Amino acid sequence: MEDVVQRFLRYVKYDTRSNEISPAYPSTDGQLVFAQVLADELAHMGLKDACVDQNGYVTATLTSNVSSNVPAIGFISHMDTSPDMPGHDLRPRIIENYDGSDIILNRDMGIVLSPSEFPHLRNYIGQDIIVTDGTTLLGADDKAGVAEIMTAVKFLLEHPEVKHGTVKVCFTPDEEVGRGVDRFDTAKFGAAFAYTVDGGEIGELNYENFNAAAARIKINGKSIHTGDAKGKMKNAVLIGMELNDMLPPDEIPANTEGYEGFYHINNFDGNVDHADAYYLIRDFDKKGFEDRKNFMKDIAGKLNAKYGTDTVSMDLYDQYYNMKEIIERHMYAIDIAKAAMQQAGVQPLILPIRGGTDGARLSYMGLPTPNIFTGGHNFHGRYEYIPVQSMQKAVEVIVNIAINCCTYPWPS
Repeated sequence: MEDVVQRFLRYVKYDTRSNEISPAYPSTDGQLVFAQVLADELAHMGLKDACVDQNGYVTATLTSNVSSNVPAIGFISHMDTSPDMPGHDLRPRIIENYDGSDIILNRDMGIVLSPSEFPHLRNYIGQDIIVTDGTTLLGADDKAGVAEIMTAVKFLLEHPEVKHGTVKVCFTPDEEVGRGVDRFDTAKFGAAFAYTVDGGEIGELNYENFNAAAARIKINGKSIHTGDAKGKMKNAVLIGMELNDMLPPDEIPANTEGYEGFYHINNFDGNVDHADAYYLIRDFDKKGFEDRKNFMKDIAGKLNAKYGTDTVSMDLYDQYYNMKEIIERHMYAIDIAKAAMQQAGVQPLILPIRGGTDGARLSYMGLPTPNIFTGGHNFHGRYEYIPVQSMQKAVEVIVNIAINCCTYPWPS
């Protein structure tokens, strides 16, 4: 089990941040470098078909060691890390036998990981916690998942007495910028169902996620000298502020939780003459999702009626959908994972994902793919951390899932 920690600490040294504005696939060269490292390691383990394809997907097959007809199962994690924080020159360290006090990440910069701000830290008193130095993200999203899958595969290879069906492995690029499965070939992958290992705290098991859309908004103003502006100027910045004020003030990420949806202004840039805004729209309920999109359209229409046609233009498009609609037809995937967690002494936490995973899109592409935990917390930022013991349990759960696929009462 120490292997998973050493793998993780080695993997986070690779800068694999994705880049939303890059037209390349993968979007950054660092992902291809890391992909080749993983393919070489899989091949060295003995998986002869391990490879990186032209799109940066790493795939490999662990052959079944049973004679019965067991459906092939897949495990998937993404190689890229979020572009929201620096991802190079990482300096992770392990806080052994955590005592529940503040963790000083960076004394010079005054950066502290405190249980007063992040109460879930107290759940890991007595455990070993991997943290950042406060200047970068950690990369547990999703190099923890990669390390856990790799360690589980190695275990199964080294223990042929453990019976399992065919196990398919895939590491994907560009999940963080929404392109992780744009070129994923589900038929070629060859699994009947799969799991993304991309969740948070220990025990997480997810098969519900947001329906997601984005709105790119352009606001055309009219710049006039301020001394002669009365009755003539249209300030695009003020119109953008007015647009945002027309949205429900409580329906933003900072004020919502559980199954509550939201509108989120992610970017705004502009001046008097022109402004651009980028919004995220999220809702678990299909009708609520459509209502939110229509509300955004209505706002644009009202502003155009007030300030003139073509003042506000909106490119509104869907990003992904709630996988629940698909997974509910394949609940064996949830039953197998729940049992695997319980066998490992982990209490399953069936929670909705207030976001999305590659599995959401894969489920609609014909590969039912719920999500299981990696063990990490505070993804995408300087306060990211992951308990060692949670990573070890994730490895155990992956192995148990492979075993349980052999013993599950599949219909003949």
